[in-house]
Amino acid sequence: MIATISSPRLSPTEYLDWEVQQEGRYEYEYGEVIAMTGGKLENNEIALNLIVLIRNHLRGKGCRILGGDAKLMTIPSNVYYFPDLVVTCDPRDRYAREFLQYPCLIAEVLSPATESRDRGVKLRNYLQIDSLQEYILINSDAPRIEFYRRSDRAEVWEYLTIYSSDLSISDPEAQLTSIDLNLPLSLIYENVDFERT
Repeated sequence: MIATISSPRLSPTEYLDWEVQQEGRYEYEYGEVIAMTGGKLENNEIALNLIVLIRNHLRGKGCRILGGDAKLMTIPSNVYYFPDLVVTCDPRDRYAREFLQYPCLIAEVLSPATESRDRGVKLRNYLQIDSLQEYILINSDAPRIEFYRRSDRAEVWEYLTIYSSDLSISDPEAQLTSIDLNLPLSLIYENVDFERT
């Protein structure tokens, strides 16, 4: 869930000073402060599955794998988000304390309240990050993942989607090329029960 906070427009510096004093999480877009609220349990389950799988894969490789409480600044726009998962292997982020700036992989688990922002303004801002190699949108209502991948030509992004109508019959692999990892959808969606219609 999201809600724009009615307040005077803040500069990025004012936002950073203000945000660290808040109990909740607040994203920042072009002077606007946006409150972040909790999502469905499935969203958290999916994000946690992915974090554990990626952390195990990248252990000892100097990367940071962080979840929804980690703030990310998009460069060059000075926009601050809290992605569901962010991976950075850039030494410039190694000792960051307030926010990350050089991700190679970002994932958002879609919910009805956030999907339009994840596919819209966040997508546009994320794809401007020079270090980003992959942006992943994970559906929480069905086993479906969408990938935006930087091609060999840095300014071109490729789009790919994988889906299974029934993971007990078909379990395709999600290829995370940015970190050289293939994961069956069943592991990403472990302990998530999809409603039958």
